[in-house]
Amino acid sequence: MQQLVECVPNFSEGRRPEIVQAIVEAMRGPGVSLLDVESDADHNRSVVTLVGEPEAILEAAYQGIATAARLIDLEQHRGAHQRLGATDVVPFVPLRGMTMAECVTLAQRLGQRVGSELQIPVYLYEAAATRPERVNLADVRRGEYELLKAEIGVNPARTPDYGPAAVGPAGATIIGARGFLVAFNAYLNTPNVEIAKKVAKALRHSSGGLRFVKAMGLLVEGRAQVSMNLTDFTGTPIHRAVEMIRSEAARYGCMIERTELVGMIPQQALLDAAQWYLQIDNFTPEMVLENRLM
Repeated sequence: MQQLVECVPNFSEGRRPEIVQAIVEAMRGPGVSLLDVESDADHNRSVVTLVGEPEAILEAAYQGIATAARLIDLEQHRGAHQRLGATDVVPFVPLRGMTMAECVTLAQRLGQRVGSELQIPVYLYEAAATRPERVNLADVRRGEYELLKAEIGVNPARTPDYGPAAVGPAGATIIGARGFLVAFNAYLNTPNVEIAKKVAKALRHSSGGLRFVKAMGLLVEGRAQVSMNLTDFTGTPIHRAVEMIRSEAARYGCMIERTELVGMIPQQALLDAAQWYLQIDNFTPEMVLENRLM
């Protein structure tokens, strides 16, 4: 069986399409399939989804990081989304014939190369984390580039796993291994971002909300946005997060205007939502015609 791994690098650029295109082109190569590129000007961020053979994906990720380091200056970067570096985060996700342990090895190899050849500090997270306090991406990124610049080389807790204890204009990069993550946003019918922040606080697990949900409130395209990462859609499915947003937003006289996906989503996550909303008690994946034709 051919081994397949997914890689979803996030770059701190969403306003200059020529820069995003240059980064994407640098990652193309044999054994690599480019599935999706999502850019957002308000977040000032782009999310790229790659799938392919482990060695090919490893090289593609490195070339993307190297190109972003040349073209993105964190001193000039401003956006709604938190970031630590020009290439902010690079997760490896096992797809076919791959284990999480093998993805951890990929993260370690990439981190070592980025640190030594590009002289960019690298922090390992999720399954690849070397410290308990670095498992959670939000903890690694807390304070963003500006705080890291002040603390690295001074605060031992900021010592990188690879690379120098100093940052340049490319910042630092967070590399790891994880399961499927669904990036899902809900826009409310209000420009009041404070409402989105209150809804996000009620929703996210770290504030006492739903397990496997990370959320924050932002102002995007003139609308209050609840931006979410669902780190385990089997533990907290999309429909449960959506219904909680509806409930919390209604408290402030608001409702969901629309939602959006960022990047790719596993088919099962959509089937779970369809089954719940349609109340199909006898549903199985085999009832989907396309699944029987495969």
